[in-house]
Amino acid sequence: MKNNLIVSGSPHIHNKESVSRIMWTVVISLIPAGIAGVIIFGWDALWVTLVAVFAAVLTEWVCTLLTKKKVTIFDGSAVITGVLLAYNLPSNVPLWLPIVGAVFSIAIGKQIFGGLGQNIFNPALVGRVFLMASWPKYMTTFVKPFNYDAVTSATPLAILKEGKILEHISYGDLFLGRHGGCIGEVCILALLIGAAILLIKGYISWQIPASFILTTAGFTYVFGSSPLFHGDWLFSILSGGLILGAFFMATDYVATPLTAKGQLIFGLGCGLLTAVIRLWGGYPEGVSYAILMMNAATPFIDRYTKNRIYGTR
Repeated sequence: MKNNLIVSGSPHIHNKESVSRIMWTVVISLIPAGIAGVIIFGWDALWVTLVAVFAAVLTEWVCTLLTKKKVTIFDGSAVITGVLLAYNLPSNVPLWLPIVGAVFSIAIGKQIFGGLGQNIFNPALVGRVFLMASWPKYMTTFVKPFNYDAVTSATPLAILKEGKILEHISYGDLFLGRHGGCIGEVCILALLIGAAILLIKGYISWQIPASFILTTAGFTYVFGSSPLFHGDWLFSILSGGLILGAFFMATDYVATPLTAKGQLIFGLGCGLLTAVIRLWGGYPEGVSYAILMMNAATPFIDRYTKNRIYGTR
């Protein structure tokens, strides 16, 4: 029988899991959403994703060389950043846009803090918000599903934000991605397949996704229409980047709380901010901003929810 107990500095018990193994598993879990994006929006979705990944990995490599640190391009973290950034972009953006976003994500969102494990914000979301602030026209013009030559300027959330009525978009359309949106956020079915992989493997816990999604849905149900308690909570779950954000970005190991209680608080804050921005903010979508704001609050949440050390008061 193999003895896994190693008498040395902690950790004393080791297993086969590693940062690289976890990261590449996350990459695999994101593949179904990428395939769905290509089917729905065409080959442009694939090129945007590949360019974003290449730029992210190249930027990571350059940064490690300039800072004379260990090259970390093979651990999968830069690949995840590139993929998540691409999934938050429309498929018809010019290819220089994912390049700029990836460089900003890695250099400013990650390496400026010291690299993997030291960044306080999700790098992909840092890049996405930067692109939204700099080139909003490109970030809000979307390709119609299965009609690769036609563009639309409105997602389901944007249509409702403008006070218009959604026509010919059912819950089934929202679930399967038959509507305008970003590459990796529209097909809920594909995202749930990937999320199931991470949950089964134990790489993410249920606290953040559950509290994030339920808070957004509950707040929308109460305040989403007049009179109160008549808001379309199911629409709020299936539309926008809520599922992508809740399972793949809000669960970032580095930028989220350590304890289960802290993760519930984190998810609740994300859900509340997302619903508030969607209902009363200037943007139709609030997932990215909500996660980044709660990333900033993570040190305070950890401070007040840390577990008591055994034998102390």
